[in-house]
Amino acid sequence: MDSNYIESVIKQFTYNKSLGDKTFKQLNDDDIHWKHNEYSNNIAIITKHIVGNILSRWTNFLTEDGEKDWRDRDSEFKDSYSTKEEMIIAWEKGWQCLFDAITPLKVEDLERVIYIRNEGHTVIEAINRQLTHYAYHIGQIVFIGTLIKNNDWKSLSVPKNQSTVYNQKKFNKEKHRGHFTDDL
Repeated sequence: MDSNYIESVIKQFTYNKSLGDKTFKQLNDDDIHWKHNEYSNNIAIITKHIVGNILSRWTNFLTEDGEKDWRDRDSEFKDSYSTKEEMIIAWEKGWQCLFDAITPLKVEDLERVIYIRNEGHTVIEAINRQLTHYAYHIGQIVFIGTLIKNNDWKSLSVPKNQSTVYNQKKFNKEKHRGHFTDDL
């Protein structure tokens, strides 16, 4: 294992965050509170849950259990952000906490054991757990955004019916080492 893993997961977290950022840019204050039905979570609630999880998991990441005693997970599922701006401020605070914790990691840290609810994880396992968890919820945010915006949605990836053009552009380049997010 080398530092490429750390660089790669930082890029992956950055990419996942960017999908949320790009979705938020397409929405207004009312949109973040839209729910399909009374049992659904809206974008504000999902974002609040992601932020709560990030702050709990990444605060003192290497030295404290990832489920902090100050976290109130149940309250994360109550719609309390008044505005999109308030939600984004919390979102940025959470992501800053994550990047502050992950950026200084060294290769020798990756096999250390940390705990989440008293369950031991290597640092790699904990990172992978959170990477998939956040991708899952950010996918929900994007999907809800597409429902809200409908025909006004601006694609965050290769637009429909543009795969051939996209692939042609990629294959016109020489083979090289890179990360799929480098061109985004």
